[in-house]
Amino acid sequence: MAGGAPKLRADDQADRTPSGRHGRALRTGLISAMVPLSLTLVQCGKAPDPAALAANSQANVQANVQVVAKTNSQTSNARVASGDTFEDRFPAPQFRERFPSASESFLQRQMSDFSPKSAVQRQIPEQAPYKVASLEPQVPYKRPAREDLTTLVSMKSSAFPYFGNNPASDAPFLNISKGDRRGHRSYSGRVYWHDETYSDSRVLVHVPEHFDLRKPGVIVVFFHGNGATLERDVRDRQMVPKQVTDSGANAILLAPQMAVDAADSSAGKFWQPGGFKRFMEESATHLARLTGDPNSARAFANMPIVIVGYSGGFLPTAWSLEVGGISDRVRGVVLLDAVYGEMDKFASWIENHRSGFFVSAYTRYTARRDRELMSMLRQKGISVAEDMDGPLRPGSVVFVETGEGITHRDYVTRAWTRDPLKDVLVKMAATPSLALTRVASTKP
Repeated sequence: MAGGAPKLRADDQADRTPSGRHGRALRTGLISAMVPLSLTLVQCGKAPDPAALAANSQANVQANVQVVAKTNSQTSNARVASGDTFEDRFPAPQFRERFPSASESFLQRQMSDFSPKSAVQRQIPEQAPYKVASLEPQVPYKRPAREDLTTLVSMKSSAFPYFGNNPASDAPFLNISKGDRRGHRSYSGRVYWHDETYSDSRVLVHVPEHFDLRKPGVIVVFFHGNGATLERDVRDRQMVPKQVTDSGANAILLAPQMAVDAADSSAGKFWQPGGFKRFMEESATHLARLTGDPNSARAFANMPIVIVGYSGGFLPTAWSLEVGGISDRVRGVVLLDAVYGEMDKFASWIENHRSGFFVSAYTRYTARRDRELMSMLRQKGISVAEDMDGPLRPGSVVFVETGEGITHRDYVTRAWTRDPLKDVLVKMAATPSLALTRVASTKP
């Protein structure tokens, strides 16, 4: 009604009662508590609404505004006082900074600097492919020195086994049989069986640690005497490999096993024409393999040879010179108390190979035959020396008689001097005009 008191709504009337006021206060408290929590949950998904924040906490906002305004005012006053404006803090680049003058040291790069060739030239110098883990100053790595190589190699062309004839009688070499067993009756009448005495095809091969195939070299072939084995006698007692090494000569040793531990000088396959040549050709293949270079077989197959015959080794030495097929490769012959016969074969080689040398040292056991050989040579007009004091030259022929106290058994280690084989090799190596060791590797 106009001019009348307005009618109160039911809820307004309820709010004016005590219980109504209490309920309104409770609702207000709950709303105040729920609003911050709802704002926090909303912020987990998106940025908060500035209006909601302002409506929810006007007092805090006003206080913060006052603090921020005060802070901004102070900061602005400080910047004004110090002149730290935006332009001062972030000045625009000047022309000289973007484009240096010619007098300024600014690295200029051309397209050619990025070519592959230039990139390679600018690489860090290559360093050694190794480093030594040590607190001491580093030293270049050195390959360990190679040790002497001494081994036994079985060769088909070695002296035995041998099933041919004995050229002295033109009869089969194995001239004795007992059941399935075959053997040879020696000149002394003793029988040696094939399976015990004439079946060892091994060769003692020795390559000194200092041997260098790139340098002039020589192959020493050693024919041992009666009653010997390669390990017990040639290597350990007579020390033939050691003498070769100690001489310092660029030499290799080959020592085929002859009759095993027997009083027999039979030459076996070295009796056959070309037998010594086949032996040296096969040896070249084995030497190339043992020294680690298969391509060096040709060099070994052409290398000069020095034959050394001790005692009963005179027989394979003489026949190798006579029918071996490579007598021109033999540049030296050394006989150690070994002239028991075959003088004509030795004299023929000396006469026809004046660029080589011949040395024969003897005791009273072979003195008669050595003097006979000297006489044969002098009749051919060949000069003969009777001591080892002089140099060893091409064409040298030397006979050396050793006195009392020098035994035949120890002759390989003590003749006119200790280690006579070493002495010969030293003299040979010290005589360039001897032309014994012209590099075979340079020969086609």
